[in-house]
Amino acid sequence: MSGSRESTKSAEEATDRADLKAESDDSSEEEEVPGDTEMDFLRSLFSRTLGLSPGEKVLDELSLEGVASYIQSGKCKNVICMVGAGISTSAGIPDFRSPGTGLYANLQHYNLPYPEAIFQIDYFKKHPEPFFALARELYPGQFKPTLCHYFIRMLKDKGILKRCYSQNIDTLERVAGLEGEDLIEAHGTFHTSHCVSQFCSKEYSMAWMKDKIFSEVIPKCDACNSLVKPDIVFFGENLPSRFFTSIKNDFPNCDLLIIMGTSLQVQPFASLVSRVPKNCPRVLINMEKTGQASFAAGLLGFGGGLDFDSDGAYRDVVYLSTCDDGCMALADLLGWKAELEELVKREHAAIDSKDASKKDATANQSSECSDKSSPGPEARKSDYQ
Repeated sequence: MSGSRESTKSAEEATDRADLKAESDDSSEEEEVPGDTEMDFLRSLFSRTLGLSPGEKVLDELSLEGVASYIQSGKCKNVICMVGAGISTSAGIPDFRSPGTGLYANLQHYNLPYPEAIFQIDYFKKHPEPFFALARELYPGQFKPTLCHYFIRMLKDKGILKRCYSQNIDTLERVAGLEGEDLIEAHGTFHTSHCVSQFCSKEYSMAWMKDKIFSEVIPKCDACNSLVKPDIVFFGENLPSRFFTSIKNDFPNCDLLIIMGTSLQVQPFASLVSRVPKNCPRVLINMEKTGQASFAAGLLGFGGGLDFDSDGAYRDVVYLSTCDDGCMALADLLGWKAELEELVKREHAAIDSKDASKKDATANQSSECSDKSSPGPEARKSDYQ
């Protein structure tokens, strides 16, 4: 059986060479460019052998208008969103790598050997103080979801969101209305915490961890006195097992991949762009182009990176803007703009109302405690007798 495949492959390669030679003979009057035919042959061979030849063109045009038209066609039923820190910057949470304003550019006061150390597991175990100080500044619950978060929520409400894969640990996707089944928190979550000792691994709640962080107490395990860490993924740790099991089922069935607010520099998250089918459109909404195929891969005509500019580009769209502006532009093209604006207004008002109620409850409790501790009239009178 394998011999039959090998002979077929050899025949195909021989045919390719013969075709290329014939083309070369027919164009003998033109100036020959050395190496062109060999490169064409390599492109054909690698593309066919590895199954990486271009897929069917699905979009009418490689633009946001083309993406909107595709969504409206009814053929787009399984949208996957890949999101990073850029979708939360308008909420007041810094991203990681923006020069001057990014998180890594503003960690000098923590006296780190290098900025990334604050998220490295070995450094954390020896020096947990910088991480927990940063956690107090950025702790979930202090920020409201952005328009971009609510656009993803709308995709869910419209019944076309397959899954949202997030690099973020701010939990704003959950606040916006995505539930556990809708969401893959690739880099973990603050929802639970565990003892770092492999012999203990006791679990702690989000409320327990929040109390420790805002009390400025380094969280220690009640059972073994080891450090307790939120279940976010540090450099040097494995991603959640659900990440790997989900991508096997989700990405082969993806109809549209929307990538927002990520540099696509961290693996294995960045490699997900190559896991969708060859005909699946991919749209990047970001402040700059990212995730593009390497030069070598582009020369050979294969690779899973994004391709916006080559002559062979057929499915990738880039919209350079903030994530909020890009989502609003797409919502407008889809006829969802007013609905999205109303959703943001309604949800933010509900969050503000909830926060106000909490503040009132806290103020009342403080007042009651103050009244109980204050001496009554008779007690005050006796002080002067």
